[in-house]
Amino acid sequence: MTAMLASPVSSDPAELRRVFAQFPSGLVVVAALGPDGPAGIVASSFTSVSLDPPLVSVNIARTSTTLPVLSGAEHWGVSVLSHEQHQVADLLRRPASERFDGIDWAAADTGAVQIDGATAGFHTHVHSILPAGDHVIALLEVRGHFTCPDSDPLVFHRSRFRRLEQENNS
Repeated sequence: MTAMLASPVSSDPAELRRVFAQFPSGLVVVAALGPDGPAGIVASSFTSVSLDPPLVSVNIARTSTTLPVLSGAEHWGVSVLSHEQHQVADLLRRPASERFDGIDWAAADTGAVQIDGATAGFHTHVHSILPAGDHVIALLEVRGHFTCPDSDPLVFHRSRFRRLEQENNS
């Protein structure tokens, strides 16, 4: 097998985005109550960080108009979208004032917002928000969590929604 050598970093952001798109990821909704109701974004850059203490992270573009609202909240909900929720991801691409119209959600007393029907979710406390190039990395301490083990996650790969293929165990 011939190894592929990495080429130098291109100055073309569109080309780099295409390379990043080769890596499949899940999609999460990161949301909290703001002064005008729920505020949130869809993100594909969610990851676990630590079990002790329990930490997760998500990357958010500095240009996000939702980032200032989220930054003003101490508690965020992180909902892992199920394979049946691609419509939710599409709806959350709308302007912020319309983003949660038609989406079933619930808020905790702390203001963390969860999306109904998610395959898993986390109630988090903002630990820190760190600058990282044209994004910020939000480091979040997990304060609670849930899962629906019979529901598969929505997968994002090559800028398209995908489903996990089920293995044939016969």
